[in-house]
Amino acid sequence: MHDLRQPVLNQVKRLSPANAALFPLALLLAGCSTVSLDTPTTRPGTAAPVTESAQKQALRNITTQQDRLYRVAAPLLVSNAPLCKGNARNLIGFSAKTKYSFSEDYVDAAQSLGFEDRLQVTGVLNNSGAARAGIKRGDILNSVEDKPMPQGPNAERQAAAILGPLVSSRSSVKLGLIRSGNNLSVTVPLTLACGFGIELGNTDNVNAYADSRRVLVTRGMLNFVRNDNELAYVLAKELAHNALGHPAQQRMSATVGGIIDNLIRITPDTSALGGTGGVKAMPQESDAAADRLALYMLTRAGYNIDGANSFWQRLANQYPASVSNSYTAIHPATAYRLSAIDKTVAEIKAKQAAKKPLMP
Repeated sequence: MHDLRQPVLNQVKRLSPANAALFPLALLLAGCSTVSLDTPTTRPGTAAPVTESAQKQALRNITTQQDRLYRVAAPLLVSNAPLCKGNARNLIGFSAKTKYSFSEDYVDAAQSLGFEDRLQVTGVLNNSGAARAGIKRGDILNSVEDKPMPQGPNAERQAAAILGPLVSSRSSVKLGLIRSGNNLSVTVPLTLACGFGIELGNTDNVNAYADSRRVLVTRGMLNFVRNDNELAYVLAKELAHNALGHPAQQRMSATVGGIIDNLIRITPDTSALGGTGGVKAMPQESDAAADRLALYMLTRAGYNIDGANSFWQRLANQYPASVSNSYTAIHPATAYRLSAIDKTVAEIKAKQAAKKPLMP
């Protein structure tokens, strides 16, 4: 299973060129990367390139959806480092972008939404060191340990190269910020958290994927869940699959990784999503093990687990295994899972009543 504590630049080598500029800094700082807005092309099964005004709206919609994923995932990442074991690592606790974090065709749209040449904080993990230090969305990153932060098209990659060694060797990092035109200096304590990226899939099929280092939730799944608590059920389940090494055990890391790389594009190739997309169905024992770990993660993060059984039952009823590219198609053992969920919920409540540690 891939160790996310390896230097960030080593990970960049495995990314496509279109993603390489965006991924490193977001991964290093917050454990969450953002949707890749690659230049649209017309391919079978894809939409035609969008106009400038449509690009702006698409970018606004995508960033809003990503913000929701980021917010719901934050307590799961920060509260469960002990359960992520070898995949826990130090995070500063925020993500940052420039207008060049998006493809060339989207630079103007990004600029119209407030992005610029300088790195700007776009999200802060709740309960992280960054949150405790008072870092806010919109802050400009001006310096790190009194050295100027890079600007321009390669700012994210260059910043990752600067921050990587600091994060791995220190307990805190000094940052210079610009907020509303004023210079600020803050010392950010590092946060040990689950080191998995959180991605938004720009497609309407109701699904979620894990590839050992990332979790992706589709737009269709975001529309299906009724509230943030249900979204947390989905995120925790896929985080648990990664923490338990299931994608690697299934030899599905590369296949699912390819699906994620495709779906984070603003115009994914939907022709590649036929059937299950080449993803093997998860064995029922592995699925139940992920459900069990997920319920502990949810409880430790402060989410209500009482509705877990009914949520997964509703999902299976509306999108059964016979529906191509649905969640149930690659997680078909619904009855087995629901039984395991009920047992684990009872187990967790008993531990809470006895004031025992919430460890599986």
